[in-house]
Amino acid sequence: MHRQASTSPLLWKLDSIFSLSDEEKQALVDLPMRIKVMEANCDIVRDRDKPSECCLVLSGLVCRYKILSDGRRQIMGFYIPGDIPDLQSLHLHVMDHSVGTLSTSSIALIPHENLRDLLGRYPNLAAALWRDTLIDAAIFREWMIGLGRRSAYQRIAHLLCELQVRMKAVGLASESGYELPLTQNELGDALGLSTVHVNRVLQDLRGEGVIVLRGGSLHIPDWEALQVAGDFDPAYLHLRR
Repeated sequence: MHRQASTSPLLWKLDSIFSLSDEEKQALVDLPMRIKVMEANCDIVRDRDKPSECCLVLSGLVCRYKILSDGRRQIMGFYIPGDIPDLQSLHLHVMDHSVGTLSTSSIALIPHENLRDLLGRYPNLAAALWRDTLIDAAIFREWMIGLGRRSAYQRIAHLLCELQVRMKAVGLASESGYELPLTQNELGDALGLSTVHVNRVLQDLRGEGVIVLRGGSLHIPDWEALQVAGDFDPAYLHLRR
């Protein structure tokens, strides 16, 4: 893969939340990285690992998750092209959770030493990635609110809204929808719901004409209605546009 093409998702992502100079963008393009294509349901990095690289999502869908002692899984975040889900491994040297693929995904592995050198030479890039990390924390807070205070109906609608806005910011969604390679079981693991409950809510949203979900694609015929259904306000995503 051409180096410019491999870093394009990261450039799009950072451009949606921060202003970078041409020199800073070129420095990102010049980062050494190893491209790897992984099938669905593969671990990129595991709980208790001590990684020496960060992973940049180039295509597909990735999640952050934790397995409980009884084998149940809690998904704590979905990551799309342009995201670096394990950026904290630069400073937290032992992973306290796992990062894995939910669909066939292409990732770029960036050595920590090269990333640290880059951020030392370009403080504005360090600020951009710090802002990205803070936004990731804001998303996590919003998920906590959902798990603690929103109904199942609101949780699912809110997540569908969030993914629409995030994917649109990096050119992966149209005004009316996006590819959604998530199973109902995966939605349940993210939102603390049984598969049966997820299915019931999706049927309700379909029946109300708010969404059309078919073959891994989500169509949103009424964006305003979906926002109302999820009590969704995108301010926590802190997008520039």
